[in-house]
Amino acid sequence: MKIAFVFPGQGSQYVGMGKDLYDNFDEVRDLYKEASDALGYDVAGLSFNGPQDELDKTFRTQPCLLTASYAAYRVLSSKGVTPV
Repeated sequence: MKIAFVFPGQGSQYVGMGKDLYDNFDEVRDLYKEASDALGYDVAGLSFNGPQDELDKTFRTQPCLLTASYAAYRVLSSKGVTPV
């Protein structure tokens, strides 16, 4: 079976996105820390706690969506689920 990963884009962001992965996987917590260090703000805090109006700003939305999407990719890949 062929597998494809499809990631969300602008407009799909919501407060709390990625939190389940963050709470359950060390590698995801490390990824959020790395993103926060690179960007100079708390990506996990904004993604999980908002406020929504700040998360909706494009310059915040894009890095938060990318981090959540990459976190999902990393977890799936670590479990042997990979796209072709």
